[in-house]
Amino acid sequence: MDISVELTLTPLQDNFEPPIIEFIQRLRASGLTVLENPLSTQVYGNYDQVMEVLQNEIKGAFENLDHVVLAMKMVKSDRSGYEPHF
Repeated sequence: MDISVELTLTPLQDNFEPPIIEFIQRLRASGLTVLENPLSTQVYGNYDQVMEVLQNEIKGAFENLDHVVLAMKMVKSDRSGYEPHF
């Protein structure tokens, strides 16, 4: 089963960009389809593979940051090819 996950990592610190960049780079290195925009990162792939990667990377980010918020949305399907028709 394929899924699409939208993530927004928000470190609650002044120098917030480096942890976000590292998080995205680690997701990219996973081999999953990863797309970014200015507000969020989307990850697409097989449910088990995506969840294994996310479990490890979210845990790592939480261990390395004192205060952090992660917002996540999940859809049961691969929406990586979506293009608006309006």
